[in-house]
Amino acid sequence: MSKSTEPSPGPGCRGFQLPDDRQPVIIAALRTPVCRANGALKHLRSHELLAPVLTALLAETGVDAGEVADVVIGNAVGAGGNVARLAALEAGLPVTVPGLTVDRQCGSGLDAIVLASQLVAAGGGTYLAGGVESISTAPLRAHRDDDGEPAFFSRAQFAPHSHGDPDMGVAAENVAREYGISRARQDEFALRSHRRAVAAQAKGTFAGETVALPAAAGSGPAALGAVTTDDGPRPKLSEALMARFPAAFVESGTVTAGNSCFDADGAAAVVITSLARARELGAADGLAVLGTETAGVEPQLLGVGAAAAASRLLASQAVDAADVDLVEFNEAFASQTLACLDHLGIDALRANADGGALALGHAYGASGAVLVTRLLAQARQEPGQIAAARERLALAMISIAGGMGTAALLRHIRL
Repeated sequence: MSKSTEPSPGPGCRGFQLPDDRQPVIIAALRTPVCRANGALKHLRSHELLAPVLTALLAETGVDAGEVADVVIGNAVGAGGNVARLAALEAGLPVTVPGLTVDRQCGSGLDAIVLASQLVAAGGGTYLAGGVESISTAPLRAHRDDDGEPAFFSRAQFAPHSHGDPDMGVAAENVAREYGISRARQDEFALRSHRRAVAAQAKGTFAGETVALPAAAGSGPAALGAVTTDDGPRPKLSEALMARFPAAFVESGTVTAGNSCFDADGAAAVVITSLARARELGAADGLAVLGTETAGVEPQLLGVGAAAAASRLLASQAVDAADVDLVEFNEAFASQTLACLDHLGIDALRANADGGALALGHAYGASGAVLVTRLLAQARQEPGQIAAARERLALAMISIAGGMGTAALLRHIRL
């Protein structure tokens, strides 16, 4: 197969700036159910959540396990020890396949995919990439006092105190105040997220992207079955219930438990390879990686990091936000989601077509990879009436603790 060496005529066209054996394409994406921390998946550690996803991806694509160049996995609050390697071996990959664990906190899963795409662009190869988080089994963390005794802490420090290092909820309040995001808008957005997720579950929308996991064993030797669905979407949530939630982080604030995400356990991963190899594998379609960006912002307003990254990315690709067909944003808080969408000029109704983390939960290191999984699933579910003149563009965005954000621009292509 000859290599494509012509420069891309623009994101709206088929051409790529990279040759076929270096153009990154995501050809499969799967995730576990995302379940509330200390809930249905609390018996599984991070590698046990991730390994079934890796196994299923290889089976779906026909990629030989020995062909995998590396397993690149994001993780934020795990026990260390390189969970990527541990999960790869748990999944039965050969000992010759290495593993690399990435920590950019909430962005870890998306950044792992970004890194894998850059590795493909640099030298080809096939990678498993994504993220995992078991908040339920995360280790207790402690510093050592001067006398050597442990001083336990609930979260790591993300920025020097001179910059400000607010807790996530306080930062969400900062964003709401700075960008004028009202309580009413936040509640409306969160309620819509739940309703969309509930509707998607009812239609079976998530079934094709979800790998079932074993449920906890009962008192006897037999397992109780399998965990197959997300447990967060609330069908009975209403405007009246949303209005009853008090401010959760700042007195007289607008950020509540209702318009904030909940902690969750889960894993998600993709197969990413070159365009040339994707065709050799017989893949029917995929998400071509057009570009990625990571940006930094003031830690006090950490929730707008995704907007800074996406703005830079869209400008570099000469793409108008209005031309992006599919948008997935990690809904850690409704306030920061709305602030970022407003900044980018994206109507909130266009984002997260089947709901987001407000309904499904936030599995820290996995959440960025869940965004990509959702985008590929949505692209494949769309009816075929889209004009052939322009293949659909997809945008994944996530804001990150410490005042950062990562964004990836993708194009759904037929191979």
